[in-house]
Parts: sequence; structure tokens; C-alpha cells
Amino acid sequence: MTDTARDILTPSQLNALARNLLEDTFPLIWVEGELGNVTRPASGHLYFTLKDARAQVKCAMFKPKSQWLKFAPREGLRVLARGRLTLYEARGDYQLVVDHMEEAGEGALRRAFEELKAKLTAEGLFDADRKRLLPAHVRRLAVLTSPTGAAVRDVLSVLQRRYPLLEVDVLPVQVQGETAAAQIVEMLQRAGRSGRYDVLLVTRGGGSLEDLWAFNDERLARAIAASPVPVVSAVGHETDFSLADFAADLRAPTPSVAAELLVPDRRDLLARVRMLHSRLASTQAHRLRNAMQRADRAALRLNAQRPQARLAMLGQRQDAAVRRLHALWQARRARHLASLRHAEAILRAHAPQRRLEQLRARLLALAPRPQALVARTLQRDALRLRALARSLEAVSPLATVARGYALVTKEDGTLVRTVAQVQAGDQVSARLADGHVSLQVVSTHATPTSKDP
Repeated sequence: MTDTARDILTPSQLNALARNLLEDTFPLIWVEGELGNVTRPASGHLYFTLKDARAQVKCAMFKPKSQWLKFAPREGLRVLARGRLTLYEARGDYQLVVDHMEEAGEGALRRAFEELKAKLTAEGLFDADRKRLLPAHVRRLAVLTSPTGAAVRDVLSVLQRRYPLLEVDVLPVQVQGETAAAQIVEMLQRAGRSGRYDVLLVTRGGGSLEDLWAFNDERLARAIAASPVPVVSAVGHETDFSLADFAADLRAPTPSVAAELLVPDRRDLLARVRMLHSRLASTQAHRLRNAMQRADRAALRLNAQRPQARLAMLGQRQDAAVRRLHALWQARRARHLASLRHAEAILRAHAPQRRLEQLRARLLALAPRPQALVARTLQRDALRLRALARSLEAVSPLATVARGYALVTKEDGTLVRTVAQVQAGDQVSARLADGHVSLQVVSTHATPTSKDP
């Protein structure tokens, strides 16, 4: 067979085929082994080997994943790694690219945790619809924790600062070790049966998964779910999760946060009390005013509807009507009397006998004096005529004109007496002693007059 009939591959082609074969054949796998040849260059990637007594495999964990490790990788440490098999084509190195790694003991616990969590989740133990709301105001609280741990000090400090009126009982239990879970379950059940507490707080400080393992006990998770009293779980740090957290009615990230969630801040309560007191006082004053107004209106209506009050009101109206009728009768009587007196006076003045006596006396008085009366009358009339003539001559405008004055009239013949009767541009006529002169008003100027004080 000639070389042309053979399938000849280059090293890069061979490595590429091998890489594809590895990646397609092996899915995401878990490998447990001992760390060796651990190096972390400046790039931040982590390179190491996983080995057992008979073999080893090269591994790489790149920087974005290695930054999230919860422990420091070191020689001889037994770990559990998850990753994908591949082949580094440049050198032909077969390796495992790791995306997650944990200490081997913790890994076993983690697998047990996940299996138990899946089991209880399938039973509905962690369902949100079975969780209960906490009381709006917690009066008595039971704290199930170690009496000497940091968690109880944090909880009591926050509760004292925020709400010192809360009654708190610390129920001492072990929070770590083989018997811790059984103690917590027994104390939880006793506290629930007592009927003394509004809320139960199960808590402890942070630690490794093994340290917190008591709170992943199946008996404790079921006891929390079956508790007749709402349960709050605050186990470890914010990133730690336990089965107690999932079973509890409320999970707090830390013991201090749990205390803050359980009670209000007394400063907020004082501000709210002051605001409610002000609103209550305002509401009471408003309602009191309304009640007094309604009482006054009701009293008026009741008083108006009483028979005695109605009779009294009708009597008052009758008295007023009688007074008005009497006043009208008096006024009409006075008018009639005045009319009668006036008519009587007229009749007396026009009585025939009296009129005849007056005429007869007047005739007798006038009879001897007719001629003298006529002469005096003529003389008086002549004097009056001469006086009138002198008066007319004194006030005659013609006499005024003859003395050098002029009479000014408007076009319609109206005599101009004041400057207010004309304005610039008007045509006027001036009468002189020997004729008339036509004039046009150029401007007017009123002469100020002084008034007597």
C-alpha cells in the first residue's frame, strides 16, 4: 500500500480529534483525590493534579472559578472536584477542567445535604404556602441556642437596643456535635407545647458545613415544620443554608438580622405612638364637637316638639298678633279722629252764616274808602313802574355794552357765561355797542377763584 492511500494526520489534527472524542464521551463528572503540584501563576489560574495511590490526572481551574473557593488549596489535601475532561492540544496533555471544588469530607456532607433536601422538598415540607406569618407584635420570644456562644450575645444586644419590653427566654441547647440535633428537637417541642411563646428562634454562629450539620438533621427539619409556634431560623452566616432554614417560617441571614426582623425599633414605635396620640386627640376633639352639635340640634328639636313648648310658642305668637292688631286699631282710630277734626274745621270755616258776617263786615269797612284806595293804588303802581324801569336799565346788557363791554354768544345763540362753555376751535359772536363781531376760540384759560374759609 502506498502512502497516498493512508489517512495521515498531523499532531494538531490528532489532538483535535482526541479532544473532541473526550469532550463528547465524558459529561460533567465528579472526581475525588488528593491535591498535588498546586501552582497559581500571575494569571490567577489554578493548576494541580488529582491523584490516588496508583494514578494521577492533571487539572486546571481558571481564575473566574478559582476565586470562589471557600478553602485554600494545598498539597496533600483531599478534595472533591467537578469538571469536564478535555485535551490541551498544544502539548497533548490530557486534563480535567474544574469548575467547582470542595474538601472531600465536606463534599460527602454536601451530597447528603442535597439528597435529604430533595427528599423533604418532594414531600412539600419546604413549600411556601405552609409557612406562617409572624405576629405583628412579639411579646415573648424563646431563643434556642448555646448560652455561651456569640449568637446569643448578638441577639440579646439587638433586642435590648431595639425593643427592651420584649420578654426573652434563652433555652440552652448544644448547637454542634452528635447529640445537638436531638437536644434542639426536644427543646423545640417543649417550647411549642408550653404555649408561652409567640415565636421560637433557632440560631447559632457561623462555621463549616460539618459544624452546622446538626441543623441539617431530618428530625429537626420535621420538628420545625410541625411546631405549633412560628419558627425563625438564623444559622451561620449569610451564605450558609441549612435544612432548618428551609423548614422554618422565616429564614434570617444572621442572628443579628433575625433579632431586627422579630421586633420593631423603639424609636419608630415612639414616633408612631406620638403620631397616633396626636391623631387620636384630633379625632376625639372633632368627634366631640360633632357630638355636641348633634346634641344641641336634638335638644332644639326635642324642645320644639314638647307640648308645653309648642303651647308657649303659640301663646307668644297670639300675644304678638294681639299687639299688632291693637296697634293697627289705634293707628286707624287716630287717623279717623284726625280726619274728623280736619273736616270739622273745614265745615266751621265754610259755614254760611259766618261767611255772611265776614263779608258784611268787610263791606262796611271798604265802603268809605274806595276813592282813597284807588288813588293810593295808582300812586303805588306808578312808583313801582319807575323803580322797575330803573332796575331794568341798571341790569340791561345794552347799558353794559354801551360802557365798553361785549356780549359773547355761541352759534346757537347761547350766552357764554364761563370758559367751560367753549373750547378751542368754537365759533362765537361778540355784540358791541355799534354791531357784531364773529370770533374763533383759540384757547381757554379759567381764572382760579378763592373760596372763603
